[in-house]
Amino acid sequence: MNVSLQNIDKVSALLTVKLEKADYQERVEKALKDLRRRVNMPGFRQGMVPMGLIKKQYGKAVLAEEINKILQEKVYEYVRENKINMLGEPLPNEEKQPVIDFATQEEFEFVFDIALAPEFKAELSKEDTVPFYNIQVSDEMIDRQMSSYKQRTGKYEKVESYQDKDMVKGHLAELDENNNVKEGGLQVEDAIMMPSYFKNDEQKALFNGAKKNDVLTINPSVAYDGSEVELSSLLKIKKEEVAEHKGNFSFQITEITRFVEGELTQELFDEVFGEGVVKSEEEFRAKTKESMASQLEGDSNYRFLVDVRNLLVEKIGKLEFPDALLKKIMYLNNKDKGEAFVEENYDKSIEQLTWHLIKEQLVKDNEIKVEQADVLEQAKRTTRAQFAQYGMINVPEDVVTNYAQEMLKKQETVQAMVDQSVEAKLALALKDKVTLENKEVSMEEFTKLFE
Repeated sequence: MNVSLQNIDKVSALLTVKLEKADYQERVEKALKDLRRRVNMPGFRQGMVPMGLIKKQYGKAVLAEEINKILQEKVYEYVRENKINMLGEPLPNEEKQPVIDFATQEEFEFVFDIALAPEFKAELSKEDTVPFYNIQVSDEMIDRQMSSYKQRTGKYEKVESYQDKDMVKGHLAELDENNNVKEGGLQVEDAIMMPSYFKNDEQKALFNGAKKNDVLTINPSVAYDGSEVELSSLLKIKKEEVAEHKGNFSFQITEITRFVEGELTQELFDEVFGEGVVKSEEEFRAKTKESMASQLEGDSNYRFLVDVRNLLVEKIGKLEFPDALLKKIMYLNNKDKGEAFVEENYDKSIEQLTWHLIKEQLVKDNEIKVEQADVLEQAKRTTRAQFAQYGMINVPEDVVTNYAQEMLKKQETVQAMVDQSVEAKLALALKDKVTLENKEVSMEEFTKLFE
């Protein structure tokens, strides 16, 4: 067997593989023997079909299959051992590939087009200034989080007059064109609505200051902007019937319910942060702020890497890629989407590929490695963040670990956790390489950076 590489230019090459009979004969014979043991053929017991007959009927297909396996193994082995930075997969060269006849040939030659990564050097130093955005946790953000905590111990109470976000229950009766109760019209007992969710402000305003037993004239179709799903649920009719009931309805309020947040108690403090960790509302706010700031640090690191990316892309300049070959690879991987998809998305894919290559080099130069323990720890951080979204801060460690381990049973989750671990370690390493321009920003200002 002979494998050789011929550079066409800086970013493309021809890889040639020459196979002799000795390179594949043993594997083909073994595959045929295995097939003979399994094959069923009329007139012969299983496993007793003459080898000559097996070769005659299956020999060509088995030869092609085994050679294909050898090609995959040896091509990638050659690429790995010779540290060739290949992009995508090798593609058969349409011009130089000799005609192959598995029925008559014993020696074979295969020629592949190889896309090579461009050579460049991604370097950072203290002369490079990169902004680092410290997101400030505002009082408003803390208030929202505190409200979320208090809602966990809140309760619904019956009230006499309506306020925004209250829920109302009552009797709906369809009206005619003169706003009189329509004879034979639609009527709904115990209809439930939350006017704050209406899509029409005028319809919302009808409930301002409304009291129990008041009768209002509303138009549900206008209130819900004709939504068949919401209207069929409210009026208890089929979606197909909604169009027949676009007029006004009278609504007599029989009940108004309001959600009242719970109190800030020691029991709540202990539930959120652990027993005795905080003992007052002031300490609770401070601990909440600290927890939120810790969660936002990941967002700051992500933005830091975006700015590092922009800096390095500008420093390195436009890289040369084998566009025709990469477009062909992209098309073969997205045949169902057609050539238009390739043309529309190729430039974006090159931007992503450029950053991938830059990041790959940075990871190598900074000797960043991700161990299994790192992946589990990242999964646990992700788990804690998910629980925190629901105000669950003091989740027992064994629950977090079990939840994280369950997540890692999915291969796509494992890869996501690996990528996040790499980026976290990379951000930490690169912050020491450059000069940081620390900037204090609000959450709103930070969000605008991505617009």
